[in-house]
Amino acid sequence: AGIKRITINLADLSTSGSSLVMIQIGDSGGIETTGYKGASSTISSGSAEGAFSTGFVIYSNVASGTDVRHGSIVLSLVDAATNTWVAAGVIGLSNATRTAIVGGSKALSAMLDRLLITTVGGTDTFDAGLINILYE
Repeated sequence: AGIKRITINLADLSTSGSSLVMIQIGDSGGIETTGYKGASSTISSGSAEGAFSTGFVIYSNVASGTDVRHGSIVLSLVDAATNTWVAAGVIGLSNATRTAIVGGSKALSAMLDRLLITTVGGTDTFDAGLINILYE
């Protein structure tokens, strides 16, 4: 209760495979897997983008198991009456010349009380790095 901003910091984060990293939020009913609005884009020599609906996805146009992610995504409460949250963040890769920008929103049916940092498909695991979550 009373939380209005959540900052998710990543340092040296890598996964066991090529699935993209995704953040999902939820309330007392569980983690929400649909209804997300927004997109993520990659800035590189060949820019690309992808819309999402299942979570706030950190897009990479050439995702691989060697991607090493660094940066922050901030979730901010924009409407307490509708429990609507927005996400905005920038993630840089240290193994390649790519930067991912993410922005989106998601309304919940009740107060946000959980979040999940996972991979698209949920089968790849995190094999290195740090994740820190700051609640304000």
